[in-house]
Amino acid sequence: MKAVIVEDEFVAAESLQRLLASIDENVEIVTVLQSVEDSVEWFSLNPVPDLVFMDIHLADGSSFSIFEKVKINCPIIFTTAYDEYSLKAFEVNSIDYLQKPINKKKLERAFEKLKSLSSINNNPDLLSDILKSLNQTKPNYKSHFLIPHKDKLIPLAIDQIAFIHSEYKMAKLVTFKQQTYTLDNSLEELSNQLDPKLFFRANRQYILSHQAISDMSVWFGGKLSVNLILPTPEKIIVSRARVSEFKNWYMLNSI
Repeated sequence: MKAVIVEDEFVAAESLQRLLASIDENVEIVTVLQSVEDSVEWFSLNPVPDLVFMDIHLADGSSFSIFEKVKINCPIIFTTAYDEYSLKAFEVNSIDYLQKPINKKKLERAFEKLKSLSSINNNPDLLSDILKSLNQTKPNYKSHFLIPHKDKLIPLAIDQIAFIHSEYKMAKLVTFKQQTYTLDNSLEELSNQLDPKLFFRANRQYILSHQAISDMSVWFGGKLSVNLILPTPEKIIVSRARVSEFKNWYMLNSI
């Protein structure tokens, strides 16, 4: 069985390869892809493998965008750390997932389920139907946060949020009035809770409100520096691989 891993975390990819080798020595890892861009190129130029393990959130965007650019007609096992909404959708549609951290028991369960889903091999449109169904489902994004502050819970509407950034492994929410609050959630969790039309995950450290963006500057190596209407602790850099996605998001959601 030839398999492809789409995973931007080196340690996670290495761990998955070791687990696969321990449960099925016939699994051959053809390649490990780390981004949406690399995945689109590889699947466009190479034969479809027998199986793909795919992380939902990659450094340059959602792995769902891969399917908008290339067709992948093989079973896919999605992996994720937090996205419960997507997990439920895949579970209902009989496409398995592995929730991180992945262990041997979870992987064995996924292989058993794949063996029982022989209909997947006879229905190449099944995956696209599932993804279409997933995209048509409207998730409930947060309209407010309850911010713990001293001995109170402060209600905060999302339109008051200018940006959220990671500092010493803690999420710091900054309002347009330059008030700062510490949240218990990770940036990954917060990104899933916020409407993607209003907020953009610029990089691993920053989530930006559309309304907070002042302008952008061309940065070294084809990257983009995003300037906000209020000060930030450091420069906000969008990687070259995500510049196009960021520009499209900004223009499509401009009022």
